[in-house]
Amino acid sequence: MTGPAPDGAFWEALGWQPSPDQLQQFIELQKLLREWNSRVNLTRLVDGDDYWVSQVYDSLWPLDGELRVPEQTRHCIDVGTGGGFPGLAVAIALPGARVMLLDSVGRKTAAVQAMAASLGLSDRVTVRTERIEITAHGRNFRGQFDLAMARAVAAAPVVAEYLVPLLNTQGQALIYRGQWAPEDAASLGRALKTLKAELHSVQRCQLPGERGTRHMLRVQPVAPCPKTYPRAVGTPGREPLGV
Repeated sequence: MTGPAPDGAFWEALGWQPSPDQLQQFIELQKLLREWNSRVNLTRLVDGDDYWVSQVYDSLWPLDGELRVPEQTRHCIDVGTGGGFPGLAVAIALPGARVMLLDSVGRKTAAVQAMAASLGLSDRVTVRTERIEITAHGRNFRGQFDLAMARAVAAAPVVAEYLVPLLNTQGQALIYRGQWAPEDAASLGRALKTLKAELHSVQRCQLPGERGTRHMLRVQPVAPCPKTYPRAVGTPGREPLGV
């Protein structure tokens, strides 16, 4: 069973209140996710708090600043979108945003594209099936995004190599993490130096329902990213920068 939508305390904890239409979109997204998940293995997080906390809340909690000005025009990309998070949640919550959902697995992108269409988001959401190491060198994508996001994709230095080349001069990379430790920060710092970027901030959140601790790393460029990065397909994961 999908279970009821969360009450006001849930949204109060998040610090944001969806409109009735947005809430209905989130409810519909859960139904769509369940339907597609029965055909394509997208995610195990589809029921109850698995969906509302570990998907919706976890996608949106770091976006406090963005949620204050939801109509602002933003060009966003969700790298390794999988079942559509955080990208679809961001598209619902930020009606001014145009969001690209990127994944290399065609059956996942087909499902996500169908869900976006069912939610009426096709005018603002595009879906691309490609490896990020290729996309990030494309002239229409490199240096074009205000927000580049990745959730549960790889270690932070690897994700930074994927995301930083996508950013425009004022853009930020949003790296979703679980735990975060000083030794993690040291290796990321070395990677960012190579990528001509810096760690802007680290946010921390305790998810509701004892769902664990989350961190958000916001990274921003300080100079154009060297054209070498990201390196060839598979290389960032095998040979992480800064490690």
